[in-house]
Amino acid sequence: MDVLFFAAHPDDAELCCGGTIAALVKAGKKVGIADLTRGELGTRGSVSLRKKEADAASLLLGIAKRINLGLPDGNIQNTLQNRVKIIKVIRQFQPAIIFFPHLIDRHPDHYNTHFLVKEAAFYSGLQKIKTNGFKAFRPKKNIYYMQSIPFEPNLIFDISDTFKLKKQAIECYSSQFYTGKNRSKSESETYVSSKKFMEYIDSRAKFYGFQAGVLYGEAYFIEEKIKTDSDILFKI
Repeated sequence: MDVLFFAAHPDDAELCCGGTIAALVKAGKKVGIADLTRGELGTRGSVSLRKKEADAASLLLGIAKRINLGLPDGNIQNTLQNRVKIIKVIRQFQPAIIFFPHLIDRHPDHYNTHFLVKEAAFYSGLQKIKTNGFKAFRPKKNIYYMQSIPFEPNLIFDISDTFKLKKQAIECYSSQFYTGKNRSKSESETYVSSKKFMEYIDSRAKFYGFQAGVLYGEAYFIEEKIKTDSDILFKI
């Protein structure tokens, strides 16, 4: 695996990184998604429906692999047992780069995922931590993505060519997000199910795209310094 995206819930990766995922796949990279929970506490929809929606979005984006770790929704804990689960995933797929939520967010599952994955990614490189069948491996880069609460990014990925595909992937989750189609009136509106939320997603992509001099962008933060050279400098 070239790149692996960790998400607390099915739909988080598409919502926050869908354009980046599509662009990486189009560039010939082998991309995967690891959902930590099944989203069983979601106000709208159901676990079985969310699974069908995730499968449809995965097919649309063309990712190589999607797995679900089955951690309890609303109770993602940074425990030894859970760290080992993440370590096994990292060692199995050996991604050069991993994406996971930034620590700044309104949802406890999101920022708990940040700390869980960050620690597991470090420990995954320690040889004395044994996992049957998988050798020690540590990704080269950790990249944090933006969810509900904005932060000051230092990396903006140009998704101008894949923004439409990102929106189509999001629309696969019709139980969760506004798509303009008929919806069940028996289910309550949520923070993410309104038309205004989808308009916000559009506006945010335009905002960060404008900051980078492109039409649409997705914002990220990386702790390490990014090196350049004389060839790359004039492409930035």
